[in-house]
Amino acid sequence: MGLLTTTMGRRMMDGTARIFLAELLFPLTALITTGFLTRQLGPQGYGLLALTLTTIIWIESAINSFFTKATIKFVGEADDWKPVGAMVIRLSLKIGIAAMVLVWILAAPLSALFKEPDLAFYLRVCALDIPLLCVGQAYRNVLIGRGNYRAGAAARAGRWLVRMALVMVLVQAGFSITGALLGVIGSSLAELLLSRWYLGAGMFVKQAPVPLPIQRYGALLFLSSICLIFFNGMDLFMLKILGGTTAQAGIYSAAQSLSLLPGLFSWTFSSLLLATLSRQLADCQQERARELARDALRVTMLLLPVAAIIAGAAPEIVGVVFGAAFLPAGPLLALLIVGAVSNVMLMVSITIMTAAGLPARTVTFTAPLVLLALVGHLVLIPWLGQQGAALVTVVVSSLGAIAAGAGVYALWKVWPPVGTFLRSLVVGLVVGAASMLWPTPGLFVFAKLIVLGMLSLLGYWWVGEFRHGELAAARSLLLRKTEPVQLT
Repeated sequence: MGLLTTTMGRRMMDGTARIFLAELLFPLTALITTGFLTRQLGPQGYGLLALTLTTIIWIESAINSFFTKATIKFVGEADDWKPVGAMVIRLSLKIGIAAMVLVWILAAPLSALFKEPDLAFYLRVCALDIPLLCVGQAYRNVLIGRGNYRAGAAARAGRWLVRMALVMVLVQAGFSITGALLGVIGSSLAELLLSRWYLGAGMFVKQAPVPLPIQRYGALLFLSSICLIFFNGMDLFMLKILGGTTAQAGIYSAAQSLSLLPGLFSWTFSSLLLATLSRQLADCQQERARELARDALRVTMLLLPVAAIIAGAAPEIVGVVFGAAFLPAGPLLALLIVGAVSNVMLMVSITIMTAAGLPARTVTFTAPLVLLALVGHLVLIPWLGQQGAALVTVVVSSLGAIAAGAGVYALWKVWPPVGTFLRSLVVGLVVGAASMLWPTPGLFVFAKLIVLGMLSLLGYWWVGEFRHGELAAARSLLLRKTEPVQLT
């Protein structure tokens, strides 16, 4: 597999590991923070906090989607990265401030739409996070585009640790929902300062104009990301709009928060994949780029056992993390984790299209998701409630992943290996059944997850998924050896 047996592939996987480990602090700290908040705020208060954060995250994600992939692509290709980086950082600040003001104006109408009078105040407070996060993300995207994965990982790790500490301290001090929001704002400021320290000063000094089609790329990728943002957040909002209570929204949001792990891997892996593919294509290494794309799609298949393990243990995980009041989130998590894995394949596929210079195709494969999900929610939520919302998300995610995978095949004749899919299905069924049938009390559920994860790796080895060269390269990567791996 080229991801482990070539220098560029191993560097990409090393960077993925570093940044993903930093991103793993998010679910780990989020579990602690969410467990704390659900007990402090209850379903009603946590539901209101979830609506506030989800609204602001939508806006922030939309802004960052305009810049993130285009920045990584063009910084990775450029001989002189500073003009590109400076342009993106300055523009991110301007748009972030404009979005903050817009939220202040629209806070009252949104509060009326959701029939939550207190929502307007919380939206205005949380809007302060928008310019801070946008500029911090811009700095970090430049770091990743330059290949400075260690710095990107450090900035992200700082964000999640500061966020957990501030939220818990401020809420415990009696600031309730406002304290949680101030903790989020403080973590964005921490990430901004760390990223700026690693990248260095001078990004706000006027640079030469950048003769790159970043506006075109940004606009198309913005549309694509907007579609994904609407699709991934639509279930929670449609549940509330179609008659769900705030408590039900809080339970659904809790299930969503536990299904984030594949999404974190997806963002990390696809960002570094884009940077690596862009460099290869800029150097006219098309065949190596196709091999890398094939291996990237193969990696998405290896996440199937992860989804199966979490789905089987979903009720136990929810009970430990959130408490008895949130037990209805268990069946929702079992569905949403499957949809999250499908989203990984979708993200990898549209990343390949972006690197190939076809950003318009990303819109082609994401825009229909919004319409399909909207129709599905309108039909199933009044009938099945929360389960209907989760079911629509899973089905539409899977259809989108299949369609985008077919688009990559049409582009480069690249497809995930059928053998890997079948072996992943078998391993997933075995460990998923074991996860469901093996009862574990309390915190022992996390030991079960680790054991079954190790059994998944052993299962892949037993069925012959890992080749000798890959195992040798993996050992070398883990041991941080610098000499090339000898393949047989």
